[in-house]
Amino acid sequence: MQNTTPLVCIVDDLDFDFAQAALWFQFDQSASYQLVQVSDEHAKLLADNLGLAVRRCYVNDSTINERAKALDVDKTEIIAARLPDAGATMAGDFGEILVYFYHSAKELPRTAFGPKKWRLKQDRTKPAPHSDVIHFVLPMWPESSADDVLLCSEVKVKSTDAPSTPIKNAIEDCEKDRTSRLARTLVWLRERALLEPIGDVKIAHLDRFIKASEHPPASKRFHAVAVICKSLIDEELKSAPTTASPEYTLIVIVVPDLKDVYHAVFDAAQKALPRVSHEIPAQKSVIKANEE
Repeated sequence: MQNTTPLVCIVDDLDFDFAQAALWFQFDQSASYQLVQVSDEHAKLLADNLGLAVRRCYVNDSTINERAKALDVDKTEIIAARLPDAGATMAGDFGEILVYFYHSAKELPRTAFGPKKWRLKQDRTKPAPHSDVIHFVLPMWPESSADDVLLCSEVKVKSTDAPSTPIKNAIEDCEKDRTSRLARTLVWLRERALLEPIGDVKIAHLDRFIKASEHPPASKRFHAVAVICKSLIDEELKSAPTTASPEYTLIVIVVPDLKDVYHAVFDAAQKALPRVSHEIPAQKSVIKANEE
């Protein structure tokens, strides 16, 4: 990734240094899309680097500790009740989480944070509903400003030689975000936030975009993202458009041995027990990052 601004250590409620993630991605801009490649070396280390953070995308440390103590069950049982089974949902979730890390790292030194929608599933065996990945960039928070940005990404994954078209499908479903789905997603997130914590995101953050007319004009950036195994990329890129769209950015993320990688990451996530009995307060960490 090319960024001339010095990277800074920014954490959210995953307690993860996104400057580390910035090193995973090799970024190239073509005429019509962004090609992002994870090297063989970094792909082999993703399980070690991501296991704990991926588990926290589904269930935070305090919930594991509290429920395991209250129910007198092993902590790994609590974790297993949240993580997806092997299969299409696991692949899709991994793609979404990788995109969450990509955007959080790419926006550095600005803080980009968003809801961990994987915590909000009604069924762990199915994808989380609504828009796939959302980030807020609020550089003057708690004041809203014209520099505020909402990022929205539609993510498709292809890890095996199956008859799917991730680039085409990501572009088509990105249009749904632009026309109506993002708006519904923000309202849904607000409803969930009224009943339970949803990580870094607070109701005030959501209202900044739901009630947009009450704030300075903000930017919205839409992305169609295809996460594709390196062994399949040459064939899949043939379906990429030849011209860029003014309405969205096409991003193609290439991961070597993608299926093996996401299985290894989720194996590590299952074993990632809480390091401490409390969490770093999410909003405090976001504000601190902005102040720095």
